[in-house]
Amino acid sequence: MTPEQAAAAAKRAILKLGGAFGHDPRTMQKARQLGLTGWAFYVAGRGGALGDVRSDTVAAALGFIAPEAVKDGWEAARAVADPVVVAGHNLGECCRWGRENLSDYYGLERLVELAERVVVAADATGMPLFAAWRAMPIPDDAPGARAAVLAHLLREHRGAAHVLAIRASNLTPLEAIMAGPEGETGATAFGWQPPYPAYEPLIRRRAWAEALTDRVAGEAYRVLDAKERMELVDLIEGASNIVHDVPVEVG
Repeated sequence: MTPEQAAAAAKRAILKLGGAFGHDPRTMQKARQLGLTGWAFYVAGRGGALGDVRSDTVAAALGFIAPEAVKDGWEAARAVADPVVVAGHNLGECCRWGRENLSDYYGLERLVELAERVVVAADATGMPLFAAWRAMPIPDDAPGARAAVLAHLLREHRGAAHVLAIRASNLTPLEAIMAGPEGETGATAFGWQPPYPAYEPLIRRRAWAEALTDRVAGEAYRVLDAKERMELVDLIEGASNIVHDVPVEVG
């Protein structure tokens, strides 16, 4: 299995596993305890790793969310707490979810070992959100918690690679969403307002962007040999099967 093939094969499981904690009811409960809506907690929980920056900086890093929607969530969160603090709570919820859901996974130790090598080896050039998250200290060293955080980091790495790829493919974020499987539903969920562009002329460029994403994300997998890549893909897929009814985001 080549690095590019590994990135492609692991895509869906990484997006599912890496985002699962954000859809957990207890994570939403944490948002309410902080005095935040779920949306404000999501935006500041992800973007807060960058620090207390302007909302347009956060929108640029997140990539696929409409800037006005980012601003709404970011400013609402900033009125309550420092975004870095919100990001810390978000990371804590990721650890909590992993400890509760992944601790009994049969391949946990090997998953952590292989995924950590990929995350550490990844070149973060042009990937500020991934770099910011990778630099945050993990507050819980339990294997399940580490596995969840590593899945989150792989998800952010894949997402950053996709942002680079769609821009290289001469697509805007909205065009990429419209040409993807979710179409208008995805555009609405990410805060974009109509009128929407026609998706038919965008499909070929979207397919090329997806292949380019695999190529960019796959570079991190070069740290593993072919058999280890296949093993990691299988382990991530197995862990993702623990998760049910979690929407898979763009990436």
